[in-house]
Amino acid sequence: MSDLTLLAAVSAGMLGLLVGSFVNVVVHRVPAGLSVVRPRSSCPSCGGLVRERDNIPVLSWVLLRGRCRDCRAPISARYPAVEAGTALLFALVATRAPGLPEVLAILAVTGAGVALALIDLEHGRLPFAVTGWAGGLALAALASGWISTGVDSGPGAAWDRAVPALLGAVTWLTVYAAVWASTRGRGMGLGDVALAPVLGLVLGAVGPAQSLTGLALGFLTGAAVGAVLLTTRRAGRRTAIAFGPFMLLGAALGLLAGPAVAEAYLRTVGLA
Repeated sequence: MSDLTLLAAVSAGMLGLLVGSFVNVVVHRVPAGLSVVRPRSSCPSCGGLVRERDNIPVLSWVLLRGRCRDCRAPISARYPAVEAGTALLFALVATRAPGLPEVLAILAVTGAGVALALIDLEHGRLPFAVTGWAGGLALAALASGWISTGVDSGPGAAWDRAVPALLGAVTWLTVYAAVWASTRGRGMGLGDVALAPVLGLVLGAVGPAQSLTGLALGFLTGAAVGAVLLTTRRAGRRTAIAFGPFMLLGAALGLLAGPAVAEAYLRTVGLA
């Protein structure tokens, strides 16, 4: 790993700690229809406002020994776990993008993705507000790169850079919309369909192998886990299983290992 790559990973990880703290707020408030800005965070047991010094990601939880400063009520370990997990994801994905616009787009979707996965697992839905903000930020970041390329190298070069991302978005949207329509919404909601082009956009901006592999792995991991649940009788054929986390897992795997997985598959079928 080069010094520049290491610096990018560390910087992204530090940013991920802060974003992870905000993700905890989003996961708690958005499903309840509350503002993510106001009021300030408070202890659910005693109502005491969280002090600034107690709002440092991970470290504050450790120093407080997992308890509220005022009433000593336990604070769930999920909070530092989400912060640390988001930081780790940020550090990993930041090294997989070809340029700064792609890095910013991927990080925006990664932060939102952590929140969406947790909300879907707990509430069985993917809020359009979170998906919309992620998509808007990702598109803005990528568009800034396309515009910069156009200024430096002409509209043709900008178009060449934009097409893979747009094709990724269209491909993912087409597949998920077709599945949703063919199953009449059973097993997949419109929240999944709305998330699909956002994931396709950022993966397509990195490369077609990442986009197509991520798309396939989402369905494969979902099918594998579903088969295990059916076999172990932990779920029935009519049991609702949140699919958003599998979409996001597939996208993450596609980003981190897409080319290697695609090459292995092509070798297996004799096309490489």
